[in-house]
Amino acid sequence: MPIFEYSCNACGNEFETLVRASAPAPECPGCHSTELHKKLSTFAAIGASSSMASEMPMGCGSCGHPGGPGACQFDS
Repeated sequence: MPIFEYSCNACGNEFETLVRASAPAPECPGCHSTELHKKLSTFAAIGASSSMASEMPMGCGSCGHPGGPGACQFDS
């Protein structure tokens, strides 16, 4: 389920909401208007060549838990 950012045309409120394909159109949590403008959002993508990849925790080796050694019940 993607998270989208919206700006309400009626009251100017800016908010984020989960949007499901089967759900009705989102509405402003402040004034309940459905006259919304979807904002252009950025997202983070981390690849193996990214400098942030070295800051990500490594798996424990037995189950791949991202918390690292000792973070899961399967760590030996």
